[in-house]
Amino acid sequence: MGDLYGFELNPVPGDGYQDIIGQIVKGKIDRPMGSYHPRHKDLYYPVNYGYVEGVIGGDGSEQDIYLLGETSAVKDFTGKVIAVYHRYDDNETKWIVVPCDEEGNIQSSIKMPGKNEIYAQIAFQEQFYSGVLVGL
Repeated sequence: MGDLYGFELNPVPGDGYQDIIGQIVKGKIDRPMGSYHPRHKDLYYPVNYGYVEGVIGGDGSEQDIYLLGETSAVKDFTGKVIAVYHRYDDNETKWIVVPCDEEGNIQSSIKMPGKNEIYAQIAFQEQFYSGVLVGL
């Protein structure tokens, strides 16, 4: 089964991303909630999608994130990484982030999503990949 999904080529690290989960990160949203992908015009973004400034991801570009918990489009974010979506069939991972303050306190208006809710919110894009949510 591992060969089918490329697990040996892209395994979940032994620490299960524990060095990333819980970190406070800052970045930009380049595909705000309500927008469409610049090249794949039928791919609609129901959540804010962006990147962490200064952190390079598996594809050589800045690390991608899904910002959950916001109810409108935003341009910048400070957030806490609550999980990582590990793709078996790609060299990228996607960090799942919720808004927080500089000290890491999650906004009281934010309902922390559970595993099933996260899968539902990122399925618009992750349905095209095989992967697993790590950290919850």
